[in-house]
Amino acid sequence: MTTKRIIPCLDVRDGRVVKGVNFEGLRDVSSPVELARYYSDNGADELVFYDITASAEGRALFTDILTEVARTIFIPLTVGGGINTVADFDRVLKCGADKVSVNSGAIRNPALIAEAANRYGDQCVVLSVDVRRVDGVFRVFAKGGRENTGMEAIEWIRRGVESGAGEIVVNSMDTDGVKQGFDLELLDAVCAAVNVPVIASGGAGCAEDFVTLFDRLPLVDAGLAASIFHFGEVQIPALKKQLAAHGIPMRI
Repeated sequence: MTTKRIIPCLDVRDGRVVKGVNFEGLRDVSSPVELARYYSDNGADELVFYDITASAEGRALFTDILTEVARTIFIPLTVGGGINTVADFDRVLKCGADKVSVNSGAIRNPALIAEAANRYGDQCVVLSVDVRRVDGVFRVFAKGGRENTGMEAIEWIRRGVESGAGEIVVNSMDTDGVKQGFDLELLDAVCAAVNVPVIASGGAGCAEDFVTLFDRLPLVDAGLAASIFHFGEVQIPALKKQLAAHGIPMRI
């Protein structure tokens, strides 16, 4: 079993980290720069930075804050929000990102995945997918979870990987912020469909949820969470020790 990763997520709106439930009811948490530094110093394996309203508002991602975050941390940084062109990839990478996450931009222009992968390499392109069950079917949502595309999620993810996405972030809108555990059914379906790293997002409420995730679904590469880390409900060093004690390989 490969070493598993623990990844905090900074959802940034108007220059501040925010967090909501089921993608709604956002509340202010902290400065992204301060929080990023904290996670870099306290055992996070990577960091994800999402400008969560860039796509819905039709604007470019905030590069000034991103540059400061990248300058502050010493762990890999994945950045998303308002990524619509290869030029957006270039701009974000020049700000210090290691990987670029694309969601709504790829839905509008699926060729973007292949274009970016050809220029920067598969390892740089992360396909982030917001998924919600609609009449029992996994559907892809766009614009920060505001718009049902009608696309079936597993097939969209498979196409993304075939086009060159080197990593998949699976955001379950059904479990996001609810803190009742990761969406194991959805994640299992994704892992069965692709052979690139899969990151589980949405639903973590306690350390035991990560134990369950990696124990039940050993093909999942990483667990991503926000509020339980932001509000100190779970401390990453203690979480990693607990996972290691369960035989799950971690970078301690």
